[in-house]
Amino acid sequence: MREIVIDTETTGMKVCDGHRIIEIGALELVNHIPTGKKLHLYINPERDIEDGAFAVHGVSLEFLSDKPVFADVAAEFMQFVGEDQMVIHNANFDMAFINTELARLSLPEYPMSRAVDTLAMARKKFPGAQVNLNALCRRFEIDNSHRDLHGALVDADLLTEVYIELLGGRQPDLSLDDVQTQSQFQQSNNKKSVKKSGYSIQNANAWPLRTHSPSCTELEAHEVFLRQIEKPIWNR
Repeated sequence: MREIVIDTETTGMKVCDGHRIIEIGALELVNHIPTGKKLHLYINPERDIEDGAFAVHGVSLEFLSDKPVFADVAAEFMQFVGEDQMVIHNANFDMAFINTELARLSLPEYPMSRAVDTLAMARKKFPGAQVNLNALCRRFEIDNSHRDLHGALVDADLLTEVYIELLGGRQPDLSLDDVQTQSQFQQSNNKKSVKKSGYSIQNANAWPLRTHSPSCTELEAHEVFLRQIEKPIWNR
């Protein structure tokens, strides 16, 4: 399953006021694992940037003056997204901006059904708690110390980790700990069983695993041993 984690930065908060996208960050996941494939675009919005928006992302109109307009990168963006699901924090916001840009070019818009909203996921999982990206990073102990300002690619990368945690987390250490704990438990039980049987063997797991069938001599010796056991339980 392929998914695209997306974040955008814009000239302002309201798309209905004519604000536009200035930056897109997108990362590819396959079966919830980052593949390393990414798309990072800066876009000339052909309009001014609100002071409040600049305070959030720090991207100036001067910096964007030589960047391509959305029409020049639309095909690249749509090709990267393909027909796959998009993962977005506050999907209503980003999807509104993306679809407005697509509509300007008479291109098909993305239905909201194509987007997984991690903000809605977090609100459902942690009702009443803060669920912005910084708060979720703190909750899941994700290092976001490099996030001095909002940036589309940085935020998409952090959102990828948050999304995986919201799904239940990879917990790579858990499986290893379980295996180690189970092994220790089995070794402990084996040693106890050996002690109870009366044998003075120090390590019940000292014998390596057999990689072959017993020989005829071993089978005959085993039969002789079994005949010496009085009233074996397998004959009851």
